[in-house]
Amino acid sequence: MNFFAAAFAYIFDGTHWTEVNGIGQRLVEHLLFTGVSVGIAAVIAVPLGLAIGHTGRGRAFVIALTSAARALPTFGFLLFIVLLAGLGLAPLVAVLVVLAIPPLLAGVYAGIEAVDRQPIDAARAIGMSEWQILGRVEVPLGVPLMVGGLRSAVLQVIATATIAAYVAQGGLGRYLIEGLARRDFMLAIVGAILVAALALAVDGILAVVQKLVDPRGVSRRPARPTNTRFRRPSRSSEATRTLITEG
Repeated sequence: MNFFAAAFAYIFDGTHWTEVNGIGQRLVEHLLFTGVSVGIAAVIAVPLGLAIGHTGRGRAFVIALTSAARALPTFGFLLFIVLLAGLGLAPLVAVLVVLAIPPLLAGVYAGIEAVDRQPIDAARAIGMSEWQILGRVEVPLGVPLMVGGLRSAVLQVIATATIAAYVAQGGLGRYLIEGLARRDFMLAIVGAILVAALALAVDGILAVVQKLVDPRGVSRRPARPTNTRFRRPSRSSEATRTLITEG
């Protein structure tokens, strides 16, 4: 218990926040690693997820990619990239981007897939284009699940950036690494507490955002099964069904 008491005393000591390589600097570095990695991953995953969710093509790809990412040994993958590219920020960001893409892609895809068919059919009935349907109907209604994918990606990146401090020489993980290397368990506990607090704070903020963007009164259905008998009808068949219904 003395280690924990000393760790909290260290954290609440203001001088440790403002000094060079102090908590404040390490926190900014950790957030920078996370923000840059998730931002790059979003540029790749969001358009791909929108296309897959809207067209219904590539479901198997999303499932396979998500499953492979879960089975990927994070630390082993990090060391493999370091052996290829060397130490530095670029290998760290590359690893974090690869880990952030699957949950972001799955969240965007699931958000679009979960949108009820009725508003989509109504949008087609009034003559909206596929781009308009995607941007004005599917995306607004699917945002809550997309934010859920973002939460998962951000938490995974925050956790992985901790061990990635081995190669980047920055972030809150430095407290853990230096503490274990010097057998200074108090310093290691400081790192563990700070990383856990950061993850909880960021997740809490994103949970509030997810709740705020959730449109009230909108029902969602589960994602469509992969069986070909249940695939989304083609645009021509949708238009025909709409004409029959309206007629």
